[in-house]
Amino acid sequence: MIRARAISALSMKRRAFLKSLPAAWPALARAPLAGADAADSKKRKVLFFTRSAGFEHSVVKRNGAELGHSEKNLIEMGRRSGFTVDCTKDGRVFDGNLDRYDAIAFYTTGDLTGPAQGGSPPMTPAGKRKLLDAIAAGKGFAAFHSATATFHSQGPPPENQAEVDPYIAMLGGEFVTHGDQQEASLLATSEFFYKSIGVPYEGLSFTDEWYTFKNFAKDLHVILVQETRFMKGDAYRRPNYPATWVRMHGRGRVFYTSLGHREDVWTNPFFQAMTQGGLAWVMHQFDFDIAPNLEKAAPHASQLKT
Repeated sequence: MIRARAISALSMKRRAFLKSLPAAWPALARAPLAGADAADSKKRKVLFFTRSAGFEHSVVKRNGAELGHSEKNLIEMGRRSGFTVDCTKDGRVFDGNLDRYDAIAFYTTGDLTGPAQGGSPPMTPAGKRKLLDAIAAGKGFAAFHSATATFHSQGPPPENQAEVDPYIAMLGGEFVTHGDQQEASLLATSEFFYKSIGVPYEGLSFTDEWYTFKNFAKDLHVILVQETRFMKGDAYRRPNYPATWVRMHGRGRVFYTSLGHREDVWTNPFFQAMTQGGLAWVMHQFDFDIAPNLEKAAPHASQLKT
């Protein structure tokens, strides 16, 4: 009992500390990107795809013709950061002209070539290939939360696979499961966001629905690591693992964060600044050395159980 109390006290102190870093967060989402070239005034365009062929999250659910919570927030982030956003759940968009977009963002679930919640038209197999080819040719790609629960690889869910779905290979990791929503810590293992938003930090503390992952690409540049030590639930009885990362897919820049299940996360100033920074990087507004650091940042990440 004494040990449990000690761990609980340590957890509370750590999370209180992480919550305080930095005090300037509310200004971050409104500030110009630290790494962006001020002379670069090009208006960029992002396609935000939110089709749910599996579970439909509340932040992407629409009320009739009204856009979903995440869609509204991403549009507002674009207004502040100099990009416009086209929102769609229509998978046929990938059979069209993707050259008009500087980046494509996903908040999706399931096999997008199959039926979906609300009856939205599916992505065609040719459209999926076209998407992956466009990214490999240099198109930016950003993904949130359940994008890792999209196009699952074949094989037992609680195991790593030797061969993964091409989409998962592009993204760099695949959803396994999640436990109850809870407050948890994310530890910084890169200065990526310092480059883009200009504020040093050691980590973050959020309440969200925390995914666990498998099938990590070996070339990940890990930005934030999920600290599992103080988390509740069997899903998290495993070593620390990546929760936010970037990588290259051919010539295309890829950004992913596990955050974004809850509505309040989408209005959180750091999450908004992080999203704007990730999108700015995939759209080549600043450069950063994304040398692989998985073995250093989370050396036992592929171990799915302790």
